Amino acid sequence: MSAIEALKTARAAGVRFGIDGDDLVLAASAPPPPAVIDLLPRHKAEVVALLRPAEDGWSAEDWLAFYNDRLGIAEFDGGLPREEAEAHAFACCVVEWLNRNAVRSPQGRCHGCGQAEHAHDPPLPFGTESTGHAWLHSRCWPAWYEFRKAKAVAALAAMGITAPVGRPIKQEQQSEHLQSDAARSRAPRKTNLPSIGK
Repeated sequence: MSAIEALKTARAAGVRFGIDGDDLVLAASAPPPPAVIDLLPRHKAEVVALLRPAEDGWSAEDWLAFYNDRLGIAEFDGGLPREEAEAHAFACCVVEWLNRNAVRSPQGRCHGCGQAEHAHDPPLPFGTESTGHAWLHSRCWPAWYEFRKAKAVAALAAMGITAPVGRPIKQEQQSEHLQSDAARSRAPRKTNLPSIGK
């Protein structure tokens, strides 16, 4: 059983989680089954990592909530079959990860190859105003983007969010997600934990 499955199992049994430094803080209205309690020490470090926010400000739990929100929107609001909704939700997570983990570079030098301007291929800004820009030659962008997308896929997989088997993410799908999700809130659902002791 993975740490994510242990976390889900414990939550289903009514256990609430918090972290205090490197400690996992638990609370429940009734004693959970011993099997649930036995799972947690085996996965403590991983569960703490899932609950702790990363540099982008979101924990793995926040990413899972974001994925599930996008999945529900695509499947129930959008009417997509489950498999397509999963692909859509995953592509949304990739785009969100890329936006939240933006790369910035100084103007005038390509972040991909490190060279300065060429007569017919000056470095162009890629990114958004709020996160900054990575400056790249047009010929360097495809390889740089594939590298960044692979980093996003690996980071999401480490949090238990994986691409549906046999449904690769296409560039045009990701562009759609940027447009279709722009009007929706990007904030994941947060669960406020009450003050709980160790």
